[in-house]
Amino acid sequence: MFTPLATGGALVTAVGLLVLVLLVVVVYQTVKIVDAYEKKALTVFGEYRGLLEPGINVVPPFVSRTYTFDMRTQTIDVPRQEAITRDNSPVTADAVVYIRVRDAKRAFLEVDDYKTAVSNLAQTTLRAVLGDMELDDTLNKRQEINARIRKELDEPTDEWGIRVESVEVREVNPSQDVQQAMEQQTSAERRRRAMILEAQGERQSAIEKAQGDKQSDIIRAQGAKQSQILEAQGDAISTVLRAKSAESMGERAIVEKGMETLESIGQGESTTFVLPQELSSTLGRYGKHLSGSDVKADGEVLDSLDFDPETRELLGLDNIDDILNQISEEADVDPAKLEEQAEAVKEGMDPGMQSADEVIEQMDEELEDNGS
Repeated sequence: MFTPLATGGALVTAVGLLVLVLLVVVVYQTVKIVDAYEKKALTVFGEYRGLLEPGINVVPPFVSRTYTFDMRTQTIDVPRQEAITRDNSPVTADAVVYIRVRDAKRAFLEVDDYKTAVSNLAQTTLRAVLGDMELDDTLNKRQEINARIRKELDEPTDEWGIRVESVEVREVNPSQDVQQAMEQQTSAERRRRAMILEAQGERQSAIEKAQGDKQSDIIRAQGAKQSQILEAQGDAISTVLRAKSAESMGERAIVEKGMETLESIGQGESTTFVLPQELSSTLGRYGKHLSGSDVKADGEVLDSLDFDPETRELLGLDNIDDILNQISEEADVDPAKLEEQAEAVKEGMDPGMQSADEVIEQMDEELEDNGS
C-alpha cells in the first residue's frame, strides 16, 4: 500500500519534470538562431513582424513562425523545353538561371515560392525567345539568347525581391531530321571547300610551273644567245688567226720552195738564175726587215718596219740567219765551173740548152713537114 507521503513525492517529481520539459520547449520556441548567409521572416499570430538577422533572436513562443531565405546566389535548372523557331524548325533547349534574394520581405510577401516561380517564368521566356528567332540564330547566337531571357526575367523578378544575375543556355538541339540535313549540308560544304582548295592549289601549282618554265626558257635562250655570240667571236678570231697564219705560212712556203730551187740551181752548171717574182718580193720583204730599213732611189733612208712578236714567230724571222747561211752553202759552186758556164753563155751554148742555129734549123724542118 502507498502511504500519502509517498504519493505526494511522486506527484512533485512528475510536476517538476513537466515544468522542466515545458521550460525547454519555451526556450526552444523563444530563441531563434539565424546563420550568417540567411535571413528569416517572422510572423506572430500570422502577422508579419519583420526579418530576423544572423545571430540569436528572441521571438514570442508558441505564437510565432519563421521562414528561412538563403541570401547567397542560387542555381535554378530550367528543364528542357521544346520550341518552334520562326522558320518552323523544332528545337529543344535547356538553361541555368543564377538568382539572388535581394529583398527577403518581398520574396516572402509577394510570391509563394520564388524558386518555382522563377523556374516557370524562365521556361516560358526560353520558349518565347527561341520561337522569335531562326534556326541558324538559335545555334549561333547563344549570347543573344542569354541576354534576351535575362531581360525578360528582370522586370517580374524585381517585384519579387529577386535579382537575376545570369542566364546560360546550355544546349539548343534541332530535331533529328534537321540534324541529318545539317550534317549533309556540312559535309557538302566541306567537300566544296576541299574542291575549291584543291583547285586553287592546282592553279597555283600550274602558275608556278609555268613561271618556272618561262624562266627556264629565258635562261636557256640567254645561254644559247651567249653561246652563239661566243662561238661567233671565236670563229672570227680563229678566221683572223688562220688568215694571218696562212699569209705567214704562204710566205714561208715560198721562201722554202725558193731555197729548194736555189739549191737545185746551185747544183747545176749554169751561171744564169731565174727567180720567181713571188720569191724575189718575199726575199725583198725579208731583206727590209732584216736590215731594219729600206733605201729609195735617191738614197733617202726609209723608216724600219717592225713585226709584232706573234708575226715574227709565224714568219720565222728569228731564224732568218740560219736560212741565209743555208742558202749561201747551197749556192756555193766551183769557180772553174762558173767560168765554163759563162763562156758557154757568151757563145750561146749554155749546157743543157740548144744553140740558136740548131733551134732555127729544127723549126724549118717542122714547117716543111707541116707544109707537105
